[in-house]
Amino acid sequence: MTDEHPPRIVFDDMCGFCTWCVHFAQRHGEFESVGFSELSPDQKARLPDDYETCVHLLTDDAVYDCGEAVEQALRRMSPALDAAFSVLDEVPGYASLRERVYRWAADRRDWWAKIVRDEPPAKQ
Repeated sequence: MTDEHPPRIVFDDMCGFCTWCVHFAQRHGEFESVGFSELSPDQKARLPDDYETCVHLLTDDAVYDCGEAVEQALRRMSPALDAAFSVLDEVPGYASLRERVYRWAADRRDWWAKIVRDEPPAKQ
């Protein structure tokens, strides 16, 4: 997982909870970030058509979406988490569960923002 450039988190820059999550990742790992409102044409071309439905992690050679993007960011933040996810990857059904948990949490962003949030860049 060594890239020439830091991985870039692509996120909903109108969401306070999403902004807090990106700042958390940046405090604990080496990431750049770009909000949906700031995407370049080249960045958009790498994303799925429905990119605004979840977070993404862009690396030099891959694009990770939704729950997998969160997992990949956490792997880069901690060797212990990387090892834990390596074990989980061997569990049948894990990827499907990861995506369902991501969707459950993402669908409740407004609630999470009552607990943790940062001012979204697109609202500044």
